Amino acid sequence: MKYLIVGLGNIGQEYTNTRHNIGFDILDTLAGSSGISFKDKRYGFYTEIRHRGRTYCLLKPSTYVNLSGNAVRFYLKKLKLTDDRLLVVADDMVLPFGTIRMRPRGSDAGHNGIAHIIQVLGTAEFARLRFGIGNGFSRGRQVDFVLGEWDEEERKSLPKRINLAAEAILSFGVLGIERTMNLYNNK
Repeated sequence: MKYLIVGLGNIGQEYTNTRHNIGFDILDTLAGSSGISFKDKRYGFYTEIRHRGRTYCLLKPSTYVNLSGNAVRFYLKKLKLTDDRLLVVADDMVLPFGTIRMRPRGSDAGHNGIAHIIQVLGTAEFARLRFGIGNGFSRGRQVDFVLGEWDEEERKSLPKRINLAAEAILSFGVLGIERTMNLYNNK
């Protein structure tokens, strides 16, 4: 069984350690725990890991978050995978910091990257793992917050929460979405 796991984020040093790049960070942790690094490929940074008979094709699009759909479509076709083998990992301002929520489908919930994937694929019928970044910003400061770096308090517990999200991704491939949701949502 093969799955495409897409972590959303922006390329470039200025986006490193920002809330919007949590998708990249989670995939980096997943690849790093297997001793594997990403290669610069068409439309993004790509690698594969194996776990319990499954192949996880990890993609960090180089198209920037708002154009992620182009990379997702390319790799789904290249790997000959259907939408039910896709999991998109993204930040979510509605969820409290560190909360993990996996869903089998849904709306874009105001996330431009997921909106573009839905637009390009022509469907919202794909799984997503949302990682809560909280909403600690004042009116009109949303962009600064999302593109801002984690605060000191968040940095302390971030590794544990990222590891939990990485576990949920592996569970998605092994146990399926329903059981994974029961095990990891809001944990």
